This record gives sequence, C-alpha cells and structure tokens, in this order.
Amino acid sequence: MPAVVSSVVQGSIADELAIEEGDILLSIDGEKLLDMIDYRFLCKNEFITIEIQKKNGEIEEIELEKDFDEDLGIVFESAVFDRVKPCLNNCIFCFVAQQPKGLRKTLYIKDDDYRLSYLQGTYITTTNLSESDKERISRLHLGPFYVSVHTTNPDLRVKMLRNLNAGKIMDNLRWFKENEIPFHTQIVLCPGYNDGKELRRTLEDLSSLGEAVLSIAIVPVGVTQFRQSELKTVNAVIARETIEIASNYPKACCSDEFFLLAGQDIPSADYYGNFSQLDDGVGSLRTLMDDFDTFELPDRLGKKLSIAFACSVAAESAFKYISSKLNKIKNLHTSVHPVKSTYWGKNITVAGLITSEDLINAIININADYIIVPSIMLKPYSDLFLDGNSLDYVIEKTGKNIFVAENNYSLCEVIDLINEYV
Repeated sequence: MPAVVSSVVQGSIADELAIEEGDILLSIDGEKLLDMIDYRFLCKNEFITIEIQKKNGEIEEIELEKDFDEDLGIVFESAVFDRVKPCLNNCIFCFVAQQPKGLRKTLYIKDDDYRLSYLQGTYITTTNLSESDKERISRLHLGPFYVSVHTTNPDLRVKMLRNLNAGKIMDNLRWFKENEIPFHTQIVLCPGYNDGKELRRTLEDLSSLGEAVLSIAIVPVGVTQFRQSELKTVNAVIARETIEIASNYPKACCSDEFFLLAGQDIPSADYYGNFSQLDDGVGSLRTLMDDFDTFELPDRLGKKLSIAFACSVAAESAFKYISSKLNKIKNLHTSVHPVKSTYWGKNITVAGLITSEDLINAIININADYIIVPSIMLKPYSDLFLDGNSLDYVIEKTGKNIFVAENNYSLCEVIDLINEYV
C-alpha cells in the first residue's frame, strides 16, 4: 500500500499546500518511504523536498522550509506503505483462526510486523524478525516493542506457536537487551500448556533480562464457541494460582479478568505501576474507577435523568461501583446492563468483541434517557461493529438514544452530560 493521504490537519503545512485526501506522498528528499518510521525520520529537517502524486495523476515536487521537528500534518491510510509483514505462526490459541466468516475483512488479517509494534503497540512474536529488520531497528534505535512471549521454553513455544523459529525467543530478547532496545511482554495463559511451573520458568527468564523488560502482562486465553480444537479456559483455581505466581515478580501483572475469575477485588493502582498495558486489559477497570473518584459530583439535578450503562460482562463490577455513587445524586437514576456474547459464546466477556446484535438484545427493553456505550465496541474512527453493522443500525432497531463514550478509561464525557442537567 503506498503512502495514501487519508486526511490533513487543518492549518498544517499540508493544508497550506492543498494536499488532500487521495493524494500519494511518493518521496521526501528523493527517498521512497516504507512506512511512518521513514516519514517521521525524513521530516526531521528544516529544508525538505516532497514529491506528491495528485488524485488526477499529476506529480508535484515541492520545496519547503519548516521548523526542524514540525510535522507536515498528513494523516495516512496506513502506517505501513509497502506490505505488512504477515504472521507465519499457527498458534494453538490464535483468535483470528477461530472467527467465523462474515465479519469485517480487517479482522482476518494476521500481522506480525515490528513496525506496527513500534508505531501502534501491536504484539510481535519475533519469529519472522530478519537480520535486515534487526539492522534497521538497531540503526534507528527503535523501541519500545510489544512482544508476545507466552513461554520461554523453546520446545513448548514451538508447540504452542507451531513454528520452528519460535524456540529462539530468548535469543531475540537478549538481542534487544544487548542493543538497548526496551520491550513490553505478553503471556496468553493456556491451562495445561504454559501455566503453573512453566509460567514460573517464563517469569524467571524474563526477570533475568533486567531493565530491558518494561512490563509483563498475563492474560487468559480467549476461547469462542467457534473453536474446533479443544482448549481449556482459565477457571477460578487457575486464576488464583496465576495471581499468586505473578505476585513474586514485580514487573508481572495479571489482567483484570484473572481477578474477576478468581473472585477477588481489582487491585489498587500500586499493583499496576505505570499502567503500561491498559489496552491488554491490565488495569483498565482500576483506571476507570479511580478516575471516576476524582470527579466532584453534584448533590442534585434540576430535572430527572436516567442513564443506562451497556458494558461488557468483564466491566460489570466496575460500573456497578460507579452506578452506586451516581445514584446518590437526587433526580439521577443509573443502571448497569452487561452485554452477554451470544455470538462468540459465554467465555468471551470483553467489550471489544461485542456485536451489534448482542448489543440490541441487551438494550431493547431498557427505558432510559441515554444508553452509554463505550467506543471500544466500534471499529476505530468509524461507527461499525464487528459484524459490520453500524451504530445507526442499532439505533434504528432499538429506537434508543445511544451516547458513545469515546474515552474508554474515563467517564468525563458522561459526567459532562450529567452536569448539563444541574
């Protein structure tokens, strides 16, 4: 995919140059661009020459002067301009492999690209990391990266990822350390494979890498009703055991789901350090609750208001905590409605996998002035659910007034809405 312009920032250099959606940035100072890494690097100059191909096919060469660190203000369709490096693994727990047909096309893409890990925080396994990739990472001193480790046992990792290169994980992590490239790590816990003593081994090995390891996130395997091969889910016993094992390693944090499965309270903020893996569900509920506690709430509203929170099953306890405090405000009534996943099956409890039909089923009989839906239920920068249906489709089917909260870690927008009724 070439460097296609998606939009430009108003008032930016690109805006002044009349660069527009659909144009293609061909080069900067004669250098072809592979990705956003090249773009950012080549833009760091006071004098640059850019080559633009307009939508009509005409090519323009523009010389410009700017501040050294000033961005051009171009938003691209993709962070990678050549070809996304595909995932060459066939993991026993791969979520993409257990999806049915008929969802958004992008959901079937299996990437394992170090550039997306650096730019967007996606996870890489390092099984397709080439020597040329390493040379570029070292030369540009890129980082931090996000690495899906799962296990440091070479034979077990080959078995779990079904890739002979998977056994080289510690060699690759040591290379990162030697080149002073920091990284975050992830362990998808699969009972019977990498839990118990194997988890202890992995955490010991990661701890031996010192400051190069920024964090260790442990998340439970997600098993849908579409999975053909048998894979055990994390139960209460395994959850408690995993929490206990992880407690011996300062950089290791279990995701919120482990504490819910174990029947334990969500830990205090101290447990999560700098909350570096929120998008992996590590500390997201604590962040939401603590952020809520910072707001000064009114004693009463000028008129009655009812709000319903349509949340994931995993977030139900956090929203019940929030709802109980909001309901102390006179003339305000809030309720919590966890959306069960009939599409994926009962084991899937996160908001990012909720379909439009499951949301419809959960809210169709709710009577409230506003139904709050977290933006994580939708595709980024769009109004589409996983099943391809739009937010307007849900509104049409239910007749409800749906309020999409863009910030998934704060209720600031909801508080602003409530304050309008004071």
